[in-house]
Amino acid sequence: MPRVIITVQQKNPQPYRFQLDRKLVSLGRGSDNDIVIDSGSVSGKHAEMHRVEGGYELADLGSTNGIKYDGTRQQVIPLRSGISVKLGDVAFDFTLSEEELEILGHEKPSHESPVMREEAVEPERKSAADLPYAEPAPVPVSNPAPQPEAASPAIGVMMIILFLVLASGAFYAGLDIRHRKETGESLIKGIVNKSDVVEAAPAPDKAVDDSKKAE
Repeated sequence: MPRVIITVQQKNPQPYRFQLDRKLVSLGRGSDNDIVIDSGSVSGKHAEMHRVEGGYELADLGSTNGIKYDGTRQQVIPLRSGISVKLGDVAFDFTLSEEELEILGHEKPSHESPVMREEAVEPERKSAADLPYAEPAPVPVSNPAPQPEAASPAIGVMMIILFLVLASGAFYAGLDIRHRKETGESLIKGIVNKSDVVEAAPAPDKAVDDSKKAE
């Protein structure tokens, strides 16, 4: 059974024992506490021992002088076997037997395993012979050939003029061939002869004037 020894100054130590299944033990100067402490430095409801998983803890109930461990006032003090704390000016010693320590040890939750940093493992490099055959990817063309520019309007006009010239030449050639068959001379020569005849003929008005002068 857990053992608590209360030692008031100038008085004999008072030992107390209780079963492990006890969930709460109250301590204070009041007579309604489980452990009554006859000291002016202890409040009526000074502290409580709580059964927790894996052991006990001592909690202050808002007392005047509080509970202290190693000279430092604390609100809650975990109780381990062999610990000595103070309630006001009163010594509080807590011990557990080997059997009790073993029982409580099974209740303690196991410590979480540490988070280990795993070293990155470089994947094994395979040779080209071990890799499956694959068709080579097409090489993208970075600078494609420039596309021909659209014909400018001036070129279009020149093409039309050339077409008209060729059409006119063909038309003239056709007329020339026909004229040669009919007259036996070229079309140009015929045009020149006609122009000479026209120039040689007198003007109608001039002929009239000359006849009047003759009269």
